[in-house]
Amino acid sequence: MYATVADLRAEGVTEAMAPDARLASLIEEAGSTIDRITGWFFDPRAQTFTIDGRGHPSIEPPVPPIRLDRLAVGDTDLSLSPDDLVVVGAPVNPGFDSPRLTLRGCSTFPRGKGNITAEGLWGFTEPDGTPEGRTPLEIRRACMLLVLRILHPLAGESSTDARNRWRILEERTRDQSYRLDGVKDTGPFTGDPEVDGILLRYRRPAGLGAA
Repeated sequence: MYATVADLRAEGVTEAMAPDARLASLIEEAGSTIDRITGWFFDPRAQTFTIDGRGHPSIEPPVPPIRLDRLAVGDTDLSLSPDDLVVVGAPVNPGFDSPRLTLRGCSTFPRGKGNITAEGLWGFTEPDGTPEGRTPLEIRRACMLLVLRILHPLAGESSTDARNRWRILEERTRDQSYRLDGVKDTGPFTGDPEVDGILLRYRRPAGLGAA
């Protein structure tokens, strides 16, 4: 999950407004909405993908690899050594445009439908000093805003007062903070311009590898 019950309690959601079980359910629902809209996920998950080869040295998996455990063409395992394979994945660094696996030298991934298998740990995470990284702070923020957007009609306030009350303006961690008061990009995803602006920035590029 991209946020915790404790995160929502810290934003002022009381037990009377929503018990822990309801908050956990809403956080899970918000996370599923984020995954559906963006086209990928933002925490480490162990998965196996089948990808189409294109007769090219590079393939683009549908999610950034955090750790690649196996890469195979048909029944033949390929070397995962950095001398033989370049991995562009997560934690995502500045300048990232899409995940890629690229064979070094003159090798190519043969053309085929679902002929490449990639196993490992996957997810769009950002650096936090650990090998796996963390859920991006903006995605965590979007998750909380989606939960609060569902809850605020129950707060007994006017729509405007509730919207302003639940607006999270700043995120802080031990070593950084950011502030997002005005999001210019909007989209028709959730009906909330601030959330839509975040999700637009994190949408998966079209045409990445098949799952």
